[in-house]
Amino acid sequence: MRKIICIVLLFWFTMAVAVEDAQPHKTRLFILSGQSNMVRLDPDVSFTPALKKAFPDDRVIVIKDAKGGQPIRRWNKKALPSKGETAAVGNLYDRLIAKVKADAVKNNFSTVTFVWMQGERDAKEQHGDQYAAELRSVLDQLKQDIGRDDIYVVLGRLSDYGLKRPKLRNEWEKVRNAQMQVAGADSRSAWVDTDDLNGDKDELHYTDEGYAKFGERLAQAAITLLTK
Repeated sequence: MRKIICIVLLFWFTMAVAVEDAQPHKTRLFILSGQSNMVRLDPDVSFTPALKKAFPDDRVIVIKDAKGGQPIRRWNKKALPSKGETAAVGNLYDRLIAKVKADAVKNNFSTVTFVWMQGERDAKEQHGDQYAAELRSVLDQLKQDIGRDDIYVVLGRLSDYGLKRPKLRNEWEKVRNAQMQVAGADSRSAWVDTDDLNGDKDELHYTDEGYAKFGERLAQAAITLLTK
């Protein structure tokens, strides 16, 4: 009798393990975009490794498409073009979403996280007052095109570069505040600090060590959102 019970227990244990192994692992998509400080970020250095460590049983897909020195209207398809501008409004968003949709055909994403580092150009162009609305428009586009409202968002807040330069300070603060405002309005959103990443002279771009830390911070913010 004891032998029969042991056989039955072993059978159910084997079946339970088989069912667990048969469960598909989650596929997590991370979309990275923005201007030069995103261009210079290598996800493979610290961003992607941190995510894979946090989600060892899941498939982590990172899609990055960024271009230096560009205003947010290059991503916001509803924006008005600047006077005399030849670059197409929204064309960088079109390029980004084309990459995302090409991957979406092959995958059923369990979670989608948008990681954004941009705004320096808009501060320089004195467009701080409209930045929050423009950023929300970009996020709305993404939700509509991907077909889901549960997108997670991680924003890199502008560094202190512009705060140390009197001609930029006012607009720089407006963009920083807009980024924190947008992130703070949604429980699926967060922002990360970059003030200590740009070296002793507070340059526009970060140091090599700064980019490594930046990747870690972005990843940790995403992990916190995805696991809370």
